Amino acid sequence: MKKAIVFDLDGTLLNTLDDLKDSTNFALQSCGFPERSYDEVRRFVGNGIRKLIERAVPAGATPEKTQECYEAFCEHYKHNMENKTAEYDGISDMLKALYEAGYKMAIVTNKADFAAQALCGDLFGKYIKTVVGSVDGRPNKPAPDGVYYALSKMGVTKDEAVFIGDSDVDIQTAKNAGMDAIGVLWGFRDLADLQKVGVKTTVTNTQELKNLLLSLKK
Repeated sequence: MKKAIVFDLDGTLLNTLDDLKDSTNFALQSCGFPERSYDEVRRFVGNGIRKLIERAVPAGATPEKTQECYEAFCEHYKHNMENKTAEYDGISDMLKALYEAGYKMAIVTNKADFAAQALCGDLFGKYIKTVVGSVDGRPNKPAPDGVYYALSKMGVTKDEAVFIGDSDVDIQTAKNAGMDAIGVLWGFRDLADLQKVGVKTTVTNTQELKNLLLSLKK
């Protein structure tokens, strides 16, 4: 029986891609670099803001210019991260059902902690009390450190929890943490990306995920 769920955020609970693209292109423009397309940004996200910017700047960009672009992104995103971001269909209803079933829930994300706390507190704070974002000194996913921290906060073991995510990074994180994983197919990656890292279970919508998780509670 499972007692806890660890969710990824971007591409799993929230569709954040439009705001991420807008802030990326604002930062690129401010540094004199060409903009990136929606699909390019979709492929760049998943390993945190710094890695997003490193992938978005043109090849050969200096470390100083990349840092300038990173700082421009952070400042812009801080004030624009809720312009177009929205939860995927059925997320709140699913979280309510899981909460009422007695699940403990956490979010572990490579999104900067300031953004993760703000977005999750506003949208999911009623159901999810543990939010672990990216901070200096703790490795990002796919390292398991953030997951272990969340499990300790919830007071559960890795065997009592399941990890939910939309990307190859998430499935690899679960593997590294020694946890069961479920891949969602509505996010930023394709089924093929998840299959490359050995995903065993996938779902196509939130109703399917809710039913599966409730069955694991029994």
